[in-house]
Amino acid sequence: MMNCKEAVRLMSLERDSTLSATQRFALRFHTLLCTGCRNYRQQMAFLHTASVERASGAISDGQKDDA
Repeated sequence: MMNCKEAVRLMSLERDSTLSATQRFALRFHTLLCTGCRNYRQQMAFLHTASVERASGAISDGQKDDA
């Protein structure tokens, strides 16, 4: 069975490229059993979404133009 260190490596890798079917299955199986890695994956997804929205301007920075 995959350990958490390998799971985190695959989670990062899947953000940049496509995993093989074997890697996807192993990662899915690991995250079904490991709540820590499941939470980590959800946090990665949230941070990715937030950073994309921030970069696209969907989230305001709270500053006003008082000029």
